[in-house]
Amino acid sequence: MVRNVKQAKNGDILIAAFNGVVRYDGKSFTNITSKISSPSFWDVLEDRKGNLWFSSRDSGVYHYNGKSFQHFTTKDGLASNMVFSIYEDKKGNIWFGTSVGASRYDGKSFQNSKEMLVLEDKTGKLSFSTGGGARIYDGKTFTVLKNKAGKPFTNVGTIIEDKKGNILFSNVDGLWRYDGSTFTNFSKRGAYALIEDKKGNIWTTGEVIPNGDWVLSRYDQKSLYNKKPRLTEIILVQGPGMLCGILEANDGSIWFGGLGSIISGVFRYDGKTITDFKRKDGKLNYGGKEGKLYFRGKEVKL
Repeated sequence: MVRNVKQAKNGDILIAAFNGVVRYDGKSFTNITSKISSPSFWDVLEDRKGNLWFSSRDSGVYHYNGKSFQHFTTKDGLASNMVFSIYEDKKGNIWFGTSVGASRYDGKSFQNSKEMLVLEDKTGKLSFSTGGGARIYDGKTFTVLKNKAGKPFTNVGTIIEDKKGNILFSNVDGLWRYDGSTFTNFSKRGAYALIEDKKGNIWTTGEVIPNGDWVLSRYDQKSLYNKKPRLTEIILVQGPGMLCGILEANDGSIWFGGLGSIISGVFRYDGKTITDFKRKDGKLNYGGKEGKLYFRGKEVKL
């Protein structure tokens, strides 16, 4: 059950799964956290010094220098032991998005706020997204992002900066683009995960309301600024299952995580085919009798 996928500086794929954080070197998988007995993991990050950070569902965060682990919890100042995301800013501070807000670790101690997810843009401004809305911090004050009616954007789930410096985020009304002065709602579909690839295409995983299907989608770069951007559904899950974190690897392939009885594990899409990394018992990571799976519009036999 994979929540997030990242890439190390040496090109290895880092996979945050419920039963451990796994490294894939192109040939084999290694559970880095096999010596940690209990936690389920949400996210993984390699910092600028080459150290790894792991966030867990209920056991705080772990720091790994390649030889030993250092464990941080609320006893050390972390806001909550339920940590969803990890981010490193330009100064080398490590930010953790927890169930009650954000924690910043400067290498010595934690500072906490009620904000949850964090993004630092090219100008050094920090953008925070929470259930209550999105805010931009310029180092002195917070600015709440508001719609045309003057109301804050609520239930902001994920936030990124694109190559042009626009802030992209999702909420209950879909996907938004903020250019510093104007908000554009360019899709009615929201997103659990949101990335921009090297070509400028936007990739999302998310639930299609109201039918509850989960989809890996790609918005074509050439049409992003049209009223109706071109959307391609790569994977569609009908039934018990979620599609979670997304990564564009150095070779341009798209990795994504699955969770549920229909689709579970980590998968790679090379633009033509999906690679399903089989379990040790040889069985596929997708299956189940209570739903359907579609690849580029064609049903996959489970």
